[in-house]
Amino acid sequence: MLQAAMWGAIASFSLLAGSITGLFLAIPKKIIAYLMALGTGILIGASSFELLIESIHKSGIVKTAVTFLAGAGLFTLIEIFLYQKGGSNRKRSHKNPAGHSGLAIYAGTLMDAIPESMIIGLSLLNTHKVDFLFLIAIFISNFPESLSSTVGLKQDNYSIRKILFLWSSVMLISAISSSVGYLFLENASPVMLSGIQSFGAGGLIAMVCSTMLPEAFEQGGPTVGFVACVGLIFSLSMSHPG
Repeated sequence: MLQAAMWGAIASFSLLAGSITGLFLAIPKKIIAYLMALGTGILIGASSFELLIESIHKSGIVKTAVTFLAGAGLFTLIEIFLYQKGGSNRKRSHKNPAGHSGLAIYAGTLMDAIPESMIIGLSLLNTHKVDFLFLIAIFISNFPESLSSTVGLKQDNYSIRKILFLWSSVMLISAISSSVGYLFLENASPVMLSGIQSFGAGGLIAMVCSTMLPEAFEQGGPTVGFVACVGLIFSLSMSHPG
């Protein structure tokens, strides 16, 4: 359980690192966009090549499709609610035209981070070792996410202390979520674990398509599509070495 918490904290540490970078360094928006696109490609690849393929092998295509779409559907419903509250701007580096939306941004960030961390805990149950591809995917995608969000929160006049508290608490909750995923599902059947993984994959892919890619395209232009493909190929090469 402690190992799961440790890896969950490591994966989400890039949230805090990205936040500190956004607070004290002026990073060109195109660089942020390219990092976000790269992380998007890696995360889509990791979800597809690791989570979905494994779920198909254990549960079949029908159960995998149902749980995957259920995860995507649940994320979409929550995203619709957050969209109305301003949380859809959580990955945006510009000022929120709707005004302050810190709580909605915080809720949206947790919605992204918790399933990612729980899947890390699940990977330890399945193989007794961390899935490094998924860990790398989360780490890389989290950095530009928090960097971009922090810039937007600064423009919304949030204090440095409040912003750092937000990301530090997300990192702590991510560590707890990873250990919870390990502890409470320790005796779950392989079919149930694969179903949870495909459910999480649906939520993650829906998340990057609705939040990360639009921000990357807005700031980086059409070339971000190629950068995302580079990330996808990186995922493929990591999951199928040689």
